[in-house]
Amino acid sequence: MTAYGIALSAIGDPTRRAILEHLAEHPAAVVDLAAMLPVSRPAVSQHLKVLKEAGLVRDMPVGTRRVYSLDPAGLAGLRDYLERFWNTALHSFKQRVEQQPPQEEGSDD
Repeated sequence: MTAYGIALSAIGDPTRRAILEHLAEHPAAVVDLAAMLPVSRPAVSQHLKVLKEAGLVRDMPVGTRRVYSLDPAGLAGLRDYLERFWNTALHSFKQRVEQQPPQEEGSDD
């Protein structure tokens, strides 16, 4: 599976998306994330492991805890991947519109 596929698979889970949304606001430790989510600390840790392996979050030790934050490089790569679809769709739409004959005024089409 490609890096993009791994990242897309990782964000396919609603709990992992919720974790990303929380981390977008500020870095947090597992215990802080678990307090905001309807899952256990071990479950949050497993979700963070998946997100980290997908390159979407990173962690750093702070005392006895690990604090997680978004990984800008991983998110940028995912954004670039998704943006290609958007750009392709816009280009296709532009081509289609430019190929259409102009409509006459008063036409209901």
